Amino acid sequence: MGYKILCDSCTDFTAEMAADHHFVRIPLMIHVGEQTFIDDGSLEQPALLQAMRACRTSPKTACPSPAQYMSHFESEEDIYIVTLSQRLSASCDAALQAVKLYEEEGGTHHVHVFNSRSASAGQVQIAMKIQELAQAGLPFDEVVSQGEAYIQDMDTMFVLENLDNLRKNGRLSLVQSLVTGSLRIKLLMGATPEGEIIKLGQGLSETQALRKMITRAAGRVAQAGRRLVISHCNCRERALFVKQLAESTGRFGEILITATGGISTVYAYDGGIVIAY
Repeated sequence: MGYKILCDSCTDFTAEMAADHHFVRIPLMIHVGEQTFIDDGSLEQPALLQAMRACRTSPKTACPSPAQYMSHFESEEDIYIVTLSQRLSASCDAALQAVKLYEEEGGTHHVHVFNSRSASAGQVQIAMKIQELAQAGLPFDEVVSQGEAYIQDMDTMFVLENLDNLRKNGRLSLVQSLVTGSLRIKLLMGATPEGEIIKLGQGLSETQALRKMITRAAGRVAQAGRRLVISHCNCRERALFVKQLAESTGRFGEILITATGGISTVYAYDGGIVIAY
């Protein structure tokens, strides 16, 4: 049985994933003031970043419709769907509604929705793991079981260069934003097991925060050789620095670097780094 892995567009595809017909990207939409960006191959990141800098209000995102997901259910293949954390976006709910409608209409093919409880690099990790399991010839139910277990075991962290979107979205008070901005503090953020964003720590410089992130990640890897995915927002050199830090720990195996798409750019903002392992 063949398979397809549908990913909402917060999944920051590597070049290899983008060229692989097994992966399908389902676009979200981004509203910045009066401007609308479709998070597909036509989106220009510099224009999105400029629009966010110029806008006083926070960007708004719109998830795919159930119909957008359902349009890919008619093949003879097993369908696996990877979405943004259900705590961050309605994309997961739209995918679940699509499955419900499909089944009510008599659909019989296997379809499963994975709530990533993550975003960006975390979704990449999950999509790649699902492909590994499917290509190994495991039955659908086993792919689902092992995929869900992988999500529970995965960690996501990120360091922000710019706090504007956190402030605009109410995740930092005005006082916190002014203090961290004036002291140039860089925040180390992570995710709860449910997929909500939390603060894990901070650094007095970007380098210090990134070092803390990799030290924390390396200390949490139970077995050496774990794959690490690094997503970067307009800062490839910074991503390469993080890769060097990770390599120096000897705890990680394959290390992949990928650029953020539109939705991840909204969350990470210019200069942001997201890792998942």
